[in-house]
Amino acid sequence: MEQANKPRNQDPLHGITLKEIVTQLVAQYGWEELGRLINIKCFISDPSISSSLKFLRKTPWARQKVEALYLRKE
Repeated sequence: MEQANKPRNQDPLHGITLKEIVTQLVAQYGWEELGRLINIKCFISDPSISSSLKFLRKTPWARQKVEALYLRKE
């Protein structure tokens, strides 16, 4: 009963993995356009989902840019 009274998580990214975010952005924009929109090497030079995830997990400022782009497309 108490569960129903708890506020829902207000984070729009709640439950969405970084892999899902990157995969959807690549599907929508392609690597070339994604590299233009967010100028980071992992999107420009020999891009792949796995190399991008490694970089984004270690680099908070880049991850914030990717998440912001994802939220704008919604």
